[in-house]
Amino acid sequence: MKPELLAPAGNFESLEAAIHGGCDAVYVGLKNFGARAFANNFDDEEIVSAIRLCHMYGVKLYVTMNTLIHDNEVDDFIDKVRFLHKNGVDAILIQDFGMMMLVRKMFPNLEVHASTQFNNSSIDTLKLLKEIGVKRAVVSRELTVDEIKEMESVGIDIEAFVHGALCISYSGRCLFSSMNGGRSANRGECVGSCRLPYKLQKNGKIIDDGYLLSTKELNTTKRIKELLNSNICSLKIEGRMKSPSYVYLVTKFYRDLIDNNGDIDFNDYEEKLKTLFNREFTDGHLFGKNNREIMNTSSPNHLGRKIGKVLEIKKDKIKIKLNGVIYQEDGIRFLQSGKGFVVNFLYDKNMKLVSSAKDVCYVDNKIDLKELDDVSITSSKYLEKQLLSYEKRKVFISFKLVARIGSPLELSASDGVNSISLKSSVVEEAINSETDDDRIKAQLSKTNDTVYKVNKITLDKDSNIFISIKVLNELRRNVLNLLTEKRCEVKCFKEVEAHYKKLDIKPSSYNTILVDNEKDLLNSVNCYDRVYVNNLDVFDKYYSKYNHIYYSGRGNLLNIEFKDKNLIHDMCIPKGESVADYSINSTNIYTVYYLHSLGFKCVTLSVELSFEEIKDLQERFVNKFKFYPNIEVVAKGRILLMTIKGDILKNHNDVLLVSTKGRYYPVKYEDGFTYIYNDVIFDKLELYKYNLRNINIRIDKIFI
Repeated sequence: MKPELLAPAGNFESLEAAIHGGCDAVYVGLKNFGARAFANNFDDEEIVSAIRLCHMYGVKLYVTMNTLIHDNEVDDFIDKVRFLHKNGVDAILIQDFGMMMLVRKMFPNLEVHASTQFNNSSIDTLKLLKEIGVKRAVVSRELTVDEIKEMESVGIDIEAFVHGALCISYSGRCLFSSMNGGRSANRGECVGSCRLPYKLQKNGKIIDDGYLLSTKELNTTKRIKELLNSNICSLKIEGRMKSPSYVYLVTKFYRDLIDNNGDIDFNDYEEKLKTLFNREFTDGHLFGKNNREIMNTSSPNHLGRKIGKVLEIKKDKIKIKLNGVIYQEDGIRFLQSGKGFVVNFLYDKNMKLVSSAKDVCYVDNKIDLKELDDVSITSSKYLEKQLLSYEKRKVFISFKLVARIGSPLELSASDGVNSISLKSSVVEEAINSETDDDRIKAQLSKTNDTVYKVNKITLDKDSNIFISIKVLNELRRNVLNLLTEKRCEVKCFKEVEAHYKKLDIKPSSYNTILVDNEKDLLNSVNCYDRVYVNNLDVFDKYYSKYNHIYYSGRGNLLNIEFKDKNLIHDMCIPKGESVADYSINSTNIYTVYYLHSLGFKCVTLSVELSFEEIKDLQERFVNKFKFYPNIEVVAKGRILLMTIKGDILKNHNDVLLVSTKGRYYPVKYEDGFTYIYNDVIFDKLELYKYNLRNINIRIDKIFI
């Protein structure tokens, strides 16, 4: 079986480009609840049209509902899910665990996929998803193909990103934008902090600088055979913020690769791809690349395709030696200076105005370029027009016509899955000239104004018959209209009421603390009701002596480390006595309730919630479920902003990442992961301690 090719669409034009580029499925976002809030996205009317268009072509449509949901948004969220389900959406992608559970309870026939924002990096996470009836998991970009193969035994469909932008932090674990820009990546509003320049400081000295968190673009085209031989069921292209021409090109590239088992000519595709978007390419963690091969610390921007070199600079003209063709209205960039512009006027080597040039050309020096430089093309109206002049996709069908004198004319159509039959007027014997086979086939083949193309026509007919061409055309149109309706038919809608039982949860008002060394642990064991320690050696040394010590293991492991008592960082069915950490992103009462129902004794709320939202959550929980939850809040500490696979900062530990605004972020490298903490200490200890009741109050001691 070939894997599904899943393409992005940020608007209707991109949706059409994805379909005609050859995708098997498209994922889009609505105006709300999607993790790309700054894409154009689809309103209700557009999404209904999008579902119908996709289904006409036999393409599935998935909708991203993958942001964290607050309690005052739950009703709107469920209304939107109901609307999508009624209109035949093929699946929705969800990040929020509470909403995932609620949707599975209320709409059992609706297919749910766990978004990559759910942080699907662990086999234990996939086991939970399988248990609750989630059909598919979009696995973390940090996983290798071999690690994904280890997940196969879970029995859940696996979707993986194979092309497009890479996040440097594990998805769903990045709080950089939220804590420093006031816009939550978990709410679809990422400001792209990883694409900014930074310096690295150690012992007061700058030891590195550049775009230290900026990655290359994922591109696995050269490894397609390995992907086709993997257990990945859906190959996903990132790009809901990209242009329709980009969506078409990348989709067509992967379509050709899949259909030809990777045996195609790469050159033309690669040249066009570099022109449309190129941060340099990597095949990423999927194939075990090290961090230096994944990062592009010299530039976070589109680099384009190198087209030539400046030979001479005059006050008003720039002479360029070309290694390819340049067109009027191309966007060009001079790589060393970083300057660029659109070529409104293009001159050949004789200074004559032309629409295209090769070998040597002149352009106007409207940026006051001073030094000889390399030149790249970063946009091309010519290429975009060429790409968007694509041949439209067709759905192949077969016709069977039964024409017996004295009986109704009957036409059947089949697309290989659906079949439609329709009868018309009674067939007559020809008086003058018969309607021959060629004429019948010619009329039945006239489907150019539809999505269909006839690849087989079977005639079962008497000789010397007459069929009116008008009748034949009308019968063909009616049959195709009925076939389209059948292809677009919504069959699976079902809604049931969600029921909740009272859980055996005992709320506490503990003082808790997270530490990472022996000294802090010993200073805390007699002062706090619960002590989390993320150092395994220290935990092993003292857990039998103190029964209120919990192990805060590493997150994002292929197999979660469980002890008798745990602070858990990844979604799972817990073992032993376990507390859910804030990395699990609990922002509403349903997430808290269903985490308790899984067996979590206590749930740490998201640090993105305000004091007012925390109080509101507790009140709503009691009103809804008739018992108090056992919840915890981080009241003081340095918030973990990013969890990054590998040592991206080149073997440097205990360093500071310095922003252009003079903010200093502590960095820690441990056991294969880089951790970046906030520059300021989150401190609402007094506010929480004296104004929250029946809630555990926590301090994170790391970097304090």
